[in-house]
Amino acid sequence: MKFEKVHNKGQAQIFSNRYLELLTKTHPVLIFGMYLPVIGYMLYYSRMALHYSWLKIGLIYMAAVFGWTLFEYLAHRFVFHWVSEHPLAKKITYTMHGNHHEYPRDRQRLFMPPVPSVIISSFLFAVFYLLMQHAAWVFFPGFISGYLAYGSMHYAIHAWAPPFKWLKPLWRNHHLHHYKNEELGFGVSSTLWDRVFGTMFRRQG
Repeated sequence: MKFEKVHNKGQAQIFSNRYLELLTKTHPVLIFGMYLPVIGYMLYYSRMALHYSWLKIGLIYMAAVFGWTLFEYLAHRFVFHWVSEHPLAKKITYTMHGNHHEYPRDRQRLFMPPVPSVIISSFLFAVFYLLMQHAAWVFFPGFISGYLAYGSMHYAIHAWAPPFKWLKPLWRNHHLHHYKNEELGFGVSSTLWDRVFGTMFRRQG
């Protein structure tokens, strides 16, 4: 996913059709507005209809948030950075993630747009339900909460300087991924899995 020039202004044109092009963009407020009611309802259902204890809800929820961090790493490394010379594969990769590497400061494409987001999240809920039955009503909200935290962190990293000193390693890891070596630094909301799988940038000096 190498580009002759990385643009810090402007945005890629992915589709010539303006309506399809519009579907590739979003704003964080819209994504939060979509998912927060779903998260709230599912947790309410888990407590009131499934009669899960607060402890059980808390444990499943936190396990799902942690699970998201691994999913984030693996998806970023092996799906978004999928390398293929096939024209269709290259188009898919560019649409999913390549445009972000060419225009990393395009704020309208830092969250996944609503339509593909709903399709993918619905598929994931079906998989979770198949694997864990009713516990999916708690696991899914935790997983999506992890996604919202990731998306917020990703947006902040590309939009602003780190507000706190302890966040600087996250900023550094992701900026180096974009501007130095895209084969390292796949974690965005956490550097945990980069450390585990040996894809963490080494400090110089």
